[in-house]
Amino acid sequence: MPSSPFDTHLDRNAANYAALTPVSFMAWAAEVYPERVSGIHGSRRFTWRETYARCRRLASGLAKIGVTRNVTASVMLANTPEMFEAHFGIAMAGGVINTLNTRLDADALAFMLRHGDAKVLITDRSFSAVMAKAIDGLAITVIDVDDPEYDGPGECIGTLEYEALLAEGDPEFPWRPPADEWDAIALSYTSGTTGDPKGVVTHHRGAYLAAIGNILAWDMPSFPVYLWSVPMFHCNGWCHAWAVAARAGTNVYLRKVDPLAMLELIARHRVTHFGGAPIVHSMLLNAPEECFAGISHTVNCYIAGAAPPVAVIEAMERRGFRISHIYGLTETYGPATMCSKHPKWDELPTAERARLNGRQGVRFSVEEGMTVLNPETMLPVPADGETIGEVMYRGNITMKGYLKNPTATEAAFAGGWFHTGDLAVMHPDGYIKIKDRSKDIIISGGENISSLEVEDAIHRHPKVMACAVVAQPDPKWGETPVAFVELKNGADATESEIIAHCRENMAHFKAPKRVIFGPVPRTSTGKIQKFVLRERVRSAAAIDV
Repeated sequence: MPSSPFDTHLDRNAANYAALTPVSFMAWAAEVYPERVSGIHGSRRFTWRETYARCRRLASGLAKIGVTRNVTASVMLANTPEMFEAHFGIAMAGGVINTLNTRLDADALAFMLRHGDAKVLITDRSFSAVMAKAIDGLAITVIDVDDPEYDGPGECIGTLEYEALLAEGDPEFPWRPPADEWDAIALSYTSGTTGDPKGVVTHHRGAYLAAIGNILAWDMPSFPVYLWSVPMFHCNGWCHAWAVAARAGTNVYLRKVDPLAMLELIARHRVTHFGGAPIVHSMLLNAPEECFAGISHTVNCYIAGAAPPVAVIEAMERRGFRISHIYGLTETYGPATMCSKHPKWDELPTAERARLNGRQGVRFSVEEGMTVLNPETMLPVPADGETIGEVMYRGNITMKGYLKNPTATEAAFAGGWFHTGDLAVMHPDGYIKIKDRSKDIIISGGENISSLEVEDAIHRHPKVMACAVVAQPDPKWGETPVAFVELKNGADATESEIIAHCRENMAHFKAPKRVIFGPVPRTSTGKIQKFVLRERVRSAAAIDV
């Protein structure tokens, strides 16, 4: 083809092109709002000028011990300033941050450190016991964080101490954006419920756009006050660390989710934004009435990790918490879909508004595509709100792939879409509603029963705190639903009461045939561990494969 004048003498250069990286948000916040408060952790306060300098000191120290492009630096940290700084400092050195799940056992952690070829580990003293076992036999440099807000057991296990490393670092460290925005910025491991977990690799461009996507979807204004109830190890805190920097906001750190501590911090610091799984919101709702007394402002909340029960959305709205329902996966940098609200919904009754908000919604504007396809034909399912297909994504906030696992990567991207494994319907207005994970559909007497639909009905019972529904083998029907129910503090209910409640709110055949009361097992991010419950009822037909 003949050359076009639009392709001639119009090349990229230092003046008109820079690789996208979320690290640039930190530099901007420190340049424009240097004296604004960037973080609050107990009695500690930081400004954006100070946080930027600390991140550069960290990058300088890491560079001296060999962290450079494509070198993995793992972190085992609570939601503290050091965890926030790691999301910038490691990338400033050119490295890849690998945030470790703080609830995993030593064997799982050791697998991740080995598989990711981690050269450096930054670890909080509170995790020293499990990390000492995990690093046994590994050639890895360990940097200890001794958080003054932590007064529990744990010894330092490393050869370096975090604050000492920063003290020796250069606050003017001349970091540079990556040469290629496709370079890896993070390595995140998915939960391995059946076999080894997969290492999800994400890049600078995607992290930058995911942060912007969160800001746009949430309509996040300048200077938000963000409470860290989302674990920063989970999808890099849903990319919110980078988003808060882009808005020059204030991070309010929280070492562990505690509803009373959360409500106290929300009131004291006038927190404007936080996120969490449905159980986090349920825990807040279960707090004593007087704990809400000091909260008179609007609080914007992301709810994700599982389909939120309509009852939870209704109750949070009555408390003055603005719920935004989001959905995504580690492979999509966390949130990639949101139930974007329409102004006309405000005129609807609370129950109907909550029902609409209970859908997963539409794609983030920075994701190029999200749809529901028949995984066999790769054709869209009818937008009738009934036909079930698989949720699929494509675009800039979809992972690079799985580390050292080309087979899994190829399967995940088959047909030019990322296959989530989540089953959903498409409504006529283009909003999706997840019906289940493919392995969570209960087939009883030839009829499909969505465990999420049953769970939503149970959640509407006023005594229920949390629940999970799985399949149990049945000689007549093949499978029938069994419900695990966790009641609110001080509440008492019977199996027949829960079953009768379900039959009043749904087709009788969908109601659980058995109810088991007690704590529902969860991951550190609040997701209910259904595989544990399947094993408990020995439901061979529903065990993960």
